[in-house]
Amino acid sequence: MSTVRVAQGLQRRRLVGAAVLAPLVCTGVTWSNPAHAGAQLEEPLADSVRSALSSAIANRAPPIPEFATTEERLFYLRWLGTQSGRLQRRKADLLERTEFLQTVWYESRRAGLDVSLVLGLIQVESAFRKFAISVAGARGYMQVMPFWTRVIGDGDPSRLFHMQTNLRFGCVILRHYLDRERGDLFMGLGRYNGSRGQSAYPEAVFSARRSWEFQAPVASG
Repeated sequence: MSTVRVAQGLQRRRLVGAAVLAPLVCTGVTWSNPAHAGAQLEEPLADSVRSALSSAIANRAPPIPEFATTEERLFYLRWLGTQSGRLQRRKADLLERTEFLQTVWYESRRAGLDVSLVLGLIQVESAFRKFAISVAGARGYMQVMPFWTRVIGDGDPSRLFHMQTNLRFGCVILRHYLDRERGDLFMGLGRYNGSRGQSAYPEAVFSARRSWEFQAPVASG
């Protein structure tokens, strides 16, 4: 590839990045890590798979965690407090931060995913930017490609900037890819990012995941 074409490509990336970051700079929010946007590939889906995914997306009830025991609720509250502190640099508003973490918890567990894995993926994909848009057109926190709204949603890609909708699509799609890869996280993450079989993206997510792992303190005495 010529030096001129490389320079033109870099300029286009700068313009896209500036357009995404402009609203954030105006509010005084800055981000230290770039987004590595996903570019899921559109693939033919069996009718049964499409139906199952559509059903998983359809229920838009508010994400209110429920707990069978007091111990489970206390674990969640400790998790929420810890992660809120970790996320404060990226989301300064307490209410916004709490709603985001509550939704991530709810949608991750609803899809049978590890919450720290989903947080790591969001960090790598969008750097926690709600309105992030990739060069490929992926949108929102989990960088969901717009074709998914046509395949398993209502066809309105603008909904991918709605927090719960984006997180639900992202978690359901990741669950779908993991199932296709028989639980193999490395391959499933690669498929989510459109880089199946390559190590850079899964390793980035695994590294970010470690920042969001949580273990409740053991009571003394």
